[in-house]
Amino acid sequence: MKKNRLAVNFYFLINGFIYANWVSRLPRIQEIYNMDNATTGMVLLVLATGALTAMPFAGWLIVKNGSQKITVLSAILFCVLVPFIAVAGMIPFLIGLFFITGFSTGLMDIAMNAQAVLVEEKYQKPIMSSFHAVFSLGAALGAGSGAIFTKLDTPLFIHLGIVSGLGLILAIWSNFNLVKDHKTAKVTEESGGFQFPSRALWGIGVIAFCCMLGEGAMMDWATNYMKNIALSGAVLAPIGLLAFNTAMVVGRLFGDKGRTYFGDAKLMIINSLVALSGVLFLVAFPTPIMVIIGLFLVGLGLSVIVPIAYSTAGAAKGLAPGVGISMVSTIGYSGFLFGPPIIGFLADWHTLRIAMIFVAFLFLMMTFLTVWNRRVSGGSV
Repeated sequence: MKKNRLAVNFYFLINGFIYANWVSRLPRIQEIYNMDNATTGMVLLVLATGALTAMPFAGWLIVKNGSQKITVLSAILFCVLVPFIAVAGMIPFLIGLFFITGFSTGLMDIAMNAQAVLVEEKYQKPIMSSFHAVFSLGAALGAGSGAIFTKLDTPLFIHLGIVSGLGLILAIWSNFNLVKDHKTAKVTEESGGFQFPSRALWGIGVIAFCCMLGEGAMMDWATNYMKNIALSGAVLAPIGLLAFNTAMVVGRLFGDKGRTYFGDAKLMIINSLVALSGVLFLVAFPTPIMVIIGLFLVGLGLSVIVPIAYSTAGAAKGLAPGVGISMVSTIGYSGFLFGPPIIGFLADWHTLRIAMIFVAFLFLMMTFLTVWNRRVSGGSV
């Protein structure tokens, strides 16, 4: 079981590590292709669209081929594609590359979470949050290594080739230690087709949507909020984002113990309230220190929502793990897709502070949904 858990952890690490490495070099990518911010935003939107497009297909592919095979193939494809970001040549080719890269990460996201559900079943206790903590840790390490490669003025293709090569080595080793999918009488190949989510899965999906939109809003706009609303200096402005990400890692590291102690439903309610209090805090007290505290609370609150949602969806009766997760992920991930433009529109219409009130409204809805889900499911999520 330990090798199974380590193998799945490596895929989460690869995903976060390589993603953060290329994102950390985004200014260099803009220079290479002479892209302004609007064009860059369009290219990134294509990446998210590719991931979102893959998610409804992922459940069907997993049932047909097994989550272990889809996990390793999508990871290898992701690792192979990323270095070519530096040498696509023209923006239309870059857009096509980003769509395929996004598609591969969408498949990988569903498949590795399906593997995590299978490992969690073996352990017979909550461990999903620990996998997502490894993703966050990988992203932190990737951002750090990206900064080092930037400092060394390493050519982008070489930089991305090195980190992708490391990812390939881990992916190939981990392939031999993944869990084989199981089938029961209630989980047949027909359960892996395109299906409309049940009311319970819709509820979980909307919770994931609110959470992921809020997470994307903090990732994209925290530094801007620190600088332009809290009026912090340029050096202090990124500390808010650091506080948010640190809280995400801490929350996920201890999230499984919280699930065991409180239960999934109660913990989701508690964390939803913590996230809501955090965003209200940074809206009500727009000073640098208060905003940093607020962002930390938001990160802590959001940290376990998606892991619990994935764990619950993956354990849904009558569905293969990949199918349930693909349903919830398709709904939830659209929050990442539509969140940044919505926040940007509201910020242009009035201010970023007003936009954060919209995020607070979503967190309030998330809180009500977690309470509602607990009541209709008799205490479980």
